[in-house]
Amino acid sequence: MPSTPAANAERITDLLGPHSPWRVTTVAATGSTNEDLAELARHGGRAGEVLIAEHQQAGRGRFARVWQSPPGTSLSTSVLLRPRRASLDWGWLSLLVGLAVTDGLRSLGAEDRIQLKWPNDALIDGKKVCGILSELVVTDLGNAAICGWGINVSFDESELPVPQATSLLLSGLPIDKDQVAAAILGRLGDLYTRWDAGAELSAEYAAGCATVGRRVRVHLDAQSPDSPSVSGQAVGIGPNGELLVDLGGQIESFAAGDVVHLR
Repeated sequence: MPSTPAANAERITDLLGPHSPWRVTTVAATGSTNEDLAELARHGGRAGEVLIAEHQQAGRGRFARVWQSPPGTSLSTSVLLRPRRASLDWGWLSLLVGLAVTDGLRSLGAEDRIQLKWPNDALIDGKKVCGILSELVVTDLGNAAICGWGINVSFDESELPVPQATSLLLSGLPIDKDQVAAAILGRLGDLYTRWDAGAELSAEYAAGCATVGRRVRVHLDAQSPDSPSVSGQAVGIGPNGELLVDLGGQIESFAAGDVVHLR
């Protein structure tokens, strides 16, 4: 495991520029950045707070899966948002984070090797490099959203949690944590600001998503690869972020499910 300098809040802020909506804090270790910002939200925390940790001791993924990594090898980030849009639209937040992660990584190099698989899987050469978890938090100031993501920065082969995973190091991408954080936060700030003002981002998301235009298999239960599935051509993204699939001449929309890209 190569040594990589810790993320630096001041440098990230400088890279983001003076008009950034984010207020960045970095810590060496915590239980969960999502949990920390959820607690902050319950105590009146404002939108725009960002917490970045070198190590999470109790990180979580979707479906209560545990997210663990060796200290110093990953970048765990959470942002606190208080969207003005109706809560029915908040499902878009995880998709926007996925687009921000992949677009941010593309801006650092190897653009043609980085893919976004619907709804929010960031892949390099077909292998997962990032986990994303968005959560709703009820507070006295109204509902808030915590969007978190963890990037595998400097894992070596022996440290990968599963064979289908990769890291920036193994992919030959930059492992400067400040640059990585700023690239993703900068793109997310732009996407979120426009979305929260009412912009329709289906076409922009579709343009950055490798799933659209491909033949896919959709497992209807995202937690089980043995669940019933359907296959067809992914043709677009609906207004609520759902995947539109042509099933032999009939377009069906899928708001959830595990997608497999077919050759």
